[in-house]
Amino acid sequence: MPSNQVSLTSAVRRLAGTALLLSPLLLGNMSAVASELPRFMAWTAYNLGTTGYNQAVAIGKVLKDQHGVTLRVIPGKNDISRLLPLKTGRVEFSATGVATYLAQEGVFQFADPDWGPMPVRVLMMSNGLSNQSVAVTADSGITQWSQLKGKRIPWVRGAPALNISMEAIMACGGIGWDDVIRVEYPGYDAMWNGIVDGQIDAAYATTVSGPTRKLEASPRGIFWPAVPHDDAACWQRLLAKAPYFSRHTATRGTGISVAAPHEGATYPYPILISLADQDETLVFNLVQAIHKGYPDFKDADPGAIGWALEAQRFDWVVPWHPGAVRYYQSVGVWTDELSAHNERLIKRQTVLQQAWADAQQLGVEDEAAFQQGWLELRTRYLEAAGFDPVWHGQDGLE
Repeated sequence: MPSNQVSLTSAVRRLAGTALLLSPLLLGNMSAVASELPRFMAWTAYNLGTTGYNQAVAIGKVLKDQHGVTLRVIPGKNDISRLLPLKTGRVEFSATGVATYLAQEGVFQFADPDWGPMPVRVLMMSNGLSNQSVAVTADSGITQWSQLKGKRIPWVRGAPALNISMEAIMACGGIGWDDVIRVEYPGYDAMWNGIVDGQIDAAYATTVSGPTRKLEASPRGIFWPAVPHDDAACWQRLLAKAPYFSRHTATRGTGISVAAPHEGATYPYPILISLADQDETLVFNLVQAIHKGYPDFKDADPGAIGWALEAQRFDWVVPWHPGAVRYYQSVGVWTDELSAHNERLIKRQTVLQQAWADAQQLGVEDEAAFQQGWLELRTRYLEAAGFDPVWHGQDGLE
């Protein structure tokens, strides 16, 4: 046998021996990883530089380091651009926001004939130390929401999640859009520039949002009025407008700290979602990987701490994926009561899908007429099934 062939054969034998020696530790783990998660995965998320995008990237690093998964995070500038790739199957998951709820309900931009109610499912969510609220200028003297009456309040075009949330906070004080001066803005940053420049008197944000720092540093200063947790009437009005909120005391934000907390409201952000038909085993394994990898990404972004298991809101307004439910059952945090709640949310989606199927038979070509017909059907079907429509008719388009 030629000497070079002998050398090659010996090398192969040495490598084979090493592989056998390491297989219980290394090769076994690599094989398990390969069977649990795909090598490549794609999510959509918020824009580059946002806390939602940063958290998705941080989770992606853990998936790469611990499981050999390459995660592509695709930034989207609005709710449609984040959810369209999910709808069309270009991505498996989306790290999005409260548009998850609007998409489930088929309202606002999702009342379009090309959309309709989506069968979305939650895998995990981030509930951090901040709040979602409305800031006013410190020099305004406004300390309660009823004092917004007659004030200049922003309306951001094409951003129903912002406008609904603003409306809900105003409702806490017993006022609505008819009681204020509505000032339209083309986007979120323009709104915050507007309050800094003195064009408006309030603006909506996450308390850790970057633009809030500009207002704090300006001569006007920043103040976050409370959403009192013991004010039952306030919360009844607020949740009637935006059921996705919950009571929360923030200890992180502009002008907010452990020493100066904010008694207010919040909702999850970002929320990792899929469609209902996503593979159950894939979802189970992804949730497991994120949960177990949490210690390695929790400090990557100020909001990443919200992915902790104990921070999950299992009783939220959108149902959880069965793969996620199975994982949470396996770690002992899912209850029969949560299963009953989840099944009712799934039933709501079923009713919405039935209403949407009937809307397809309306036989109207005009988009506005279709949307009006759909929203009327939606209200009728939900009420007949014992559900609160939240938005009635044309309210779901404004």
